[in-house]
Amino acid sequence: MAPYDSDDNTNEDLRTGRRKAARYVVPVAVLGVVAAATIGLVPAFAGSGDPDLPDITAQQLIEKIAASDVQQLSGTVKISTDLGLPNLGGLESSLGGMGGGGDDSGSSADPSSKLLELASGTHTLRVASDGEDKQKLSLLDKAAEYSVIHNGDEVWAYDSASNEAYHMKDSSGAAEKGTKGKADDVPATPKELADEALKAADDTTSVTVDGTAQVAGRDAYKLLIKPKASGSTVGAISIAVDSKTGLPLKFTLTPASGGAAVIDAGFTKVDFSKPAASTFDFSPPKGTKVTEGDEAKAEGPADRAQPKGGEDLGEEFQGLNVIGEGWSSIAQFDTGGEGMPSESSGAGDAGRFLDSLGDHVTGKFGSGTVFSTRLVNALITDDGKVYAGAVTKDALVKAANAAK
Repeated sequence: MAPYDSDDNTNEDLRTGRRKAARYVVPVAVLGVVAAATIGLVPAFAGSGDPDLPDITAQQLIEKIAASDVQQLSGTVKISTDLGLPNLGGLESSLGGMGGGGDDSGSSADPSSKLLELASGTHTLRVASDGEDKQKLSLLDKAAEYSVIHNGDEVWAYDSASNEAYHMKDSSGAAEKGTKGKADDVPATPKELADEALKAADDTTSVTVDGTAQVAGRDAYKLLIKPKASGSTVGAISIAVDSKTGLPLKFTLTPASGGAAVIDAGFTKVDFSKPAASTFDFSPPKGTKVTEGDEAKAEGPADRAQPKGGEDLGEEFQGLNVIGEGWSSIAQFDTGGEGMPSESSGAGDAGRFLDSLGDHVTGKFGSGTVFSTRLVNALITDDGKVYAGAVTKDALVKAANAAK
């Protein structure tokens, strides 16, 4: 049952397989899960009522994900997120309201703010894809629907509740570069989440096959990813992989603290036939308020908020540093400011609200506030330094003390 880590050549093959599996990686702002893995050669076993599938090792299953090339599908995805965040409506009220769509476009249809709703609660999505330049994602909310449609070099977002649309040209060259448009800036499907969890690999993690399951009427293997060491807030990640296509059908992240999943995203229906061409057609209904996005917005919110390389991050924050490795790694940087606003510093209602969210801590570093979710924690010291990661509060305080 021990992870297989004695054959250097085999490990290199596994790392290559995981890199291939992540070729469609989508930036994740909230989910800082950069998993590292040692592959266990534990074959799948079927439990009572689960499909009886041929034995497969974790290495073979990751290779199956890497080889998956599903271009056409349609289906329904249910996604539940429980980060333990406060009610965002309370934040908006405390800060006097954000207004509009929460960004400088003023449009409620702008994906920059609308898709952030996926960061909390339970939502139902309809998804469709026909190759690299035709995708549609619809967020269903009672009688209303919000859709992002990517068709060639056109990207439309439409909010039926407000009858507003947001339009932009896909200047990223998706068709030529094999990349996707703005509709994919926020991960919403099990594959996008699975790619994030598998995009890096070393010996800090155990990966095994943990039986079989049925998801959306499809027979699937379950891939289990767990940190080896203590200190991470991540308990385990389970990925249900379609036994025929290799497509991840369900992604579940449970916290080390126990309780409900932090993220649970899975297909409830899936069809691998070609969607109708009309699926990706869109024209604004009569009377729709249309906002045109400029070229800067075409980069997408995740591209702006989450620079890809360390050099670019250095331009955003002073002295970016990564402490530790794997699941226990902590990002440390200096905002150049004076810590978080608080009621005592004269920040009024906004400061009072922020005070209520954090825990005051002290140490060799001085004093600061720890803001916690069920997955990601952040320590902001009174002199403006930030320590953040999917680690415990004690780990953040220890890192801040060691930095002094």
